Amino acid sequence: MDFETLFAKTPATLDEIKRRVAYALERHPLCRDVQFDVVGMPRIGSGGRNWTISWQTVAPDALWEASDIIADIQDAYELVAAA
Repeated sequence: MDFETLFAKTPATLDEIKRRVAYALERHPLCRDVQFDVVGMPRIGSGGRNWTISWQTVAPDALWEASDIIADIQDAYELVAAA
């Protein structure tokens, strides 16, 4: 079994990642009022692009849940240039 293929990240544009993050946060009751921005960053070493979240507004009781949701999405998606 090829583990690189099994754990490969799905390519997505910045807009696709923003939509996926917004949808995932909206589904959790504590995270519905979280405001964020997705920021593209250069990836060190491999030369590709990576992304992170810039929190605009997040309630203290939602911080851990929102962080877990974002971590799961970061594990699944890789930023690519828009076509």
